[in-house]
Amino acid sequence: KNLNIEPKLPYPDESFDVVTCVVSIDYLISPIEVLKEVHRILKPGGKVILSQSNRCFPSKAIAMWLQMNDRQHLELINGYFQYAGGFKPRTAFDITADGGPNQYRDPMFIVEAVKEG
Repeated sequence: KNLNIEPKLPYPDESFDVVTCVVSIDYLISPIEVLKEVHRILKPGGKVILSQSNRCFPSKAIAMWLQMNDRQHLELINGYFQYAGGFKPRTAFDITADGGPNQYRDPMFIVEAVKEG
């Protein structure tokens, strides 16, 4: 389903314990509306696990994303959750693979949010 066309998830209310979004939040045109839908389908105490990296398809990512650094991406995602409402304070983790001193490492982050209630 293309959530950029219709940001409604085809599931009943409070039907999931966990929802994941893997390196895709940067492609959503209406991320707040999608997170409101995620909130709707999560059971109370359910968790959202969202991963993000600085790698993307520039032609598909929202323009603002391309102008931001990793910390700004995390702050933006936190803002999406804040405006969607109904989530406890978020937790972010840097899970970037450990490489040698001369090896490039693609940054990878996880943001977790728990539905209030």
